[in-house]
Amino acid sequence: MTATAFALVLTGVLLNAAAQLLLKAGTNSIGHFDFTLANALPIGMQVAREPHILGGLSCYVVSVVVWILALSRVEVSIAYPMLSLGYVVNAVAAWYLFGESLNAMRLGGIAVIIVGVVLVARS
Repeated sequence: MTATAFALVLTGVLLNAAAQLLLKAGTNSIGHFDFTLANALPIGMQVAREPHILGGLSCYVVSVVVWILALSRVEVSIAYPMLSLGYVVNAVAAWYLFGESLNAMRLGGIAVIIVGVVLVARS
């Protein structure tokens, strides 16, 4: 994989991770809610106006463009498994930003993901 292709794949991964983190920040800002027929419009409007959620959706849009560029340079069988790095980024960022748990089991899973990505990247 060339440096440019790797940079595109990594950018796509980071944009996806950022999108998830922004969506979580947005839902934290709104609070717990249930979509029912009675509250679909008010909750939908609240979600549509939440800046973090809009930022997360924007990250997804840009990530699709970046991902298309990456796929034009890298085999999908190599590029797609690299998305797993997003799990690692999100777990660490969620621990840091939101105080979510990073116990031994999760850290073990993260280690397995990293080993898998390295194996795929070297193939």
